[in-house]
Amino acid sequence: MALVNVVHLDPGGFGALGEDQIAWIRDDVAHLRSSTPIVVFAHMPMWSLYPQWGWGTKDAAAALEPLARFGSVTVLNGHVHQVQQHVEGNITFHTAHATAYPQPAPGAAASPGPMLVASDQLPSFLGMRTLSVRRGGGPLAITETTLA
Repeated sequence: MALVNVVHLDPGGFGALGEDQIAWIRDDVAHLRSSTPIVVFAHMPMWSLYPQWGWGTKDAAAALEPLARFGSVTVLNGHVHQVQQHVEGNITFHTAHATAYPQPAPGAAASPGPMLVASDQLPSFLGMRTLSVRRGGGPLAITETTLA
């Protein structure tokens, strides 16, 4: 499921989904068995990765509540331009490297603005994640790749 959490940013920079999308999530999964693996895509983190910089989605808890009954939920996002992983119950969150410019680790700078790095180091800060899904079961394979 792909969600849009960047249209209604609050003054602190947090993303938001809104009640219409949250209702859509509830309706979209209502008929599924709890053994169905769920993959969610969003631009901003769906957990409070670093609230001081607005790295989160203010109504994420309401959006994720209908997914609590599923045994395997994977949430993928960008926005923070670095690899971060987090687990809450049955939900695993993964962020991805930047494809454009690096940002500092949470709290490592005064703001999340672009980091200046030496040109020979830039490829190690940029990259992508790939997601492999196997039919008939088995775990998702998430691979992190840098340009270095």
